[in-house]
Amino acid sequence: MIDMRVRLPNDYRQVSEQEMASFYGKYNEVLDVYTKGQTSTKQLINNLNENNIDLAVVHAEYEFGEDADELNKNVATLVMQYPNQLRGFGTVNLQRLIPLSLIKQAEEIHNFGLKGINLQPIFFDVDPLDRRLYPLYATAEKLGLILSFHTGVHFSLKSSIIKNNPLFLDQIAVDFPTLKLIACHGGWPWIAEMTAVARRHTNVFIEFGGLDPKYIGLSGSGWDTLFTLMNNLLSDQILFGTDWPVMTAERAIKSWERIGLKKEVLNKLFYENAQKLMEL
Repeated sequence: MIDMRVRLPNDYRQVSEQEMASFYGKYNEVLDVYTKGQTSTKQLINNLNENNIDLAVVHAEYEFGEDADELNKNVATLVMQYPNQLRGFGTVNLQRLIPLSLIKQAEEIHNFGLKGINLQPIFFDVDPLDRRLYPLYATAEKLGLILSFHTGVHFSLKSSIIKNNPLFLDQIAVDFPTLKLIACHGGWPWIAEMTAVARRHTNVFIEFGGLDPKYIGLSGSGWDTLFTLMNNLLSDQILFGTDWPVMTAERAIKSWERIGLKKEVLNKLFYENAQKLMEL
């Protein structure tokens, strides 16, 4: 089993409680993220072992305006300590969109042996189609790095969700046809749009971290269109992710197994699709 997205434990991040409390205001009200976010590497590894997860991808989730270079070094250090259980995604500085700097950061991420780049432009009120980001996308495509984007609703009240409609992935996939893209959180509430983008582009994958899958299989929850196609046309483009510690692996696994996906589709979700995407 492969968990395609877990958060970097706090013993590898340098974020003050004030910064976390400020960012997580509404998030904490909805998902209790602040309390859950007090994590350690020991807790992460125990979580993997207890839930029979063979591999997890640690993302340098750049949310607070931390030092992106330092985050990348920390992810690389953690992955090197647990080479049989962890892989990593780095990140870039979204507070100053300087193309040459972004290219350099992408090259450093590749040199660290990390597999991709985590991008959450919405938290910095940055349009993911801003042309200053295009050299970064081109570099990632050239180096074979995967790009994962936060899509859909978020609960930070510092920026709107308008630019997080997953339709932006369609334009990126048109402009970079061999670039591998992950839509984190599945793009809700724009599920029809998310489904259309994935149907148009086989290099677009959908990951569901931070969600209880029982709602994905619940009629009327807004996921209906995507859920229907997960059992057939989109079965090769779905990825298991928890966004640990936001969602526990135990809870997510049990929910996925109960919502009516075919056994062969669950195998693709839990393992096969990630194995192919990550070229393991």
